[in-house]
Amino acid sequence: MTPAHPYHHGALRRAVLDAAVVAINEVGPAAVSLRDLARRAGVSHAAPAYHFGNKAGVLTAVAAEGHNLLADALTTAHERRGDFADVGVAYVRFAVDHRAHFEVMHRPELYDAADPDVVAARARTAHVLYAGVAAHSGGPEEPDVLVAGVAAWSLVHGFTSLWVQQALPPGLGDDLEAVARLVAKVLFSHESRSLTGRKERNDDSASA
Repeated sequence: MTPAHPYHHGALRRAVLDAAVVAINEVGPAAVSLRDLARRAGVSHAAPAYHFGNKAGVLTAVAAEGHNLLADALTTAHERRGDFADVGVAYVRFAVDHRAHFEVMHRPELYDAADPDVVAARARTAHVLYAGVAAHSGGPEEPDVLVAGVAAWSLVHGFTSLWVQQALPPGLGDDLEAVARLVAKVLFSHESRSLTGRKERNDDSASA
C-alpha cells in the first residue's frame, strides 16, 4: 500500500498519535487497533508497528504525552495565580479537554506503566501536586503533605469523573471551572488549616 501522505519519520509518528487520540475518543482505548490507526493516518499498515511495536506501544506514548500535558497545565496554573485551588481546576479542565489522554493515563493495564517516558512524566505531575500542597500548608511536613496531596488528587479526580458522567446535582450549575473551584477550595482551605494547626501544636510541644 502506498501511503496517502508522504510523512517523514517524525511527522508519521505524530500522525499515528493524533489518529490514536481521535480513535480513543470514538471507540475507547481498548478497541483501538493498529490497522485502524494506519487507515486514519493514511499510512501503510506496517507504519504504526514500525514506530510503536504494538497497540500497547501506541497507548504508552499517549499516556506519556498525557502526563506531560497535565504537568504543563498544572504548572502554568500554579505559577499564574499561586492559588492551589487553581491547580485543581486545571486538573479538571485538562481531563475534560483531553478525554482520550486522560482515559488512557488511568488504564495502566493497557500500556507499559514502567516505560521511562511514562515514569518521568508522572513524576513531573506528582512534583507539581505535592509541591503545591506543601506551599499551601506552609511547609513540607511528612506524612501530612502526602496525605493532603492524595486527598486533593482524590477530590479533583472524583469530581472530574462525576462531571464527565453528568452525575452531579443540577443545582451546581454548568460552569465547569466555577463549580470545580468552589469544590476544590473546600478541601484546600480545610487542609491548609489542618496542616497549619498540626504544625503549631508540634511547635508548642517542642518548646514546652
